[in-house]
Amino acid sequence: VQLQASGGGLVQAGGSLRLSCAASGRSFGVRSMGWFRQAPGKEREFAAAISASGVGTNYADSVKGRFTASRDNAKNTVYLQMNSQKPEDTAVYYCGMGSGGLVSSRPDTYSYWGQGTLVTVSS
Repeated sequence: VQLQASGGGLVQAGGSLRLSCAASGRSFGVRSMGWFRQAPGKEREFAAAISASGVGTNYADSVKGRFTASRDNAKNTVYLQMNSQKPEDTAVYYCGMGSGGLVSSRPDTYSYWGQGTLVTVSS
């Protein structure tokens, strides 16, 4: 399995970006997907997750109400719509494929990781 994240860039505070993560392989439709982020000098933290079916989602409190995870199983792609962005959202964003179908905020429950895409939010 390979995961390719894209869509990062520079955005002003209050703006929006949509990240994409395309997956190879045939297991995408039965695996949960997650988004984690790592700010400079900080540990990687959970941002959002979506179940294999797309029905279940989970968000970190810091992004709840602003970020929305979605997926298109026909395209093997998961998305993260980020609205009302804040400077503290600045980080490298990583997508991960879960070992099962249910949402999880624990990084040790993810089997595969993408390379990361940088999001910079200016004030």
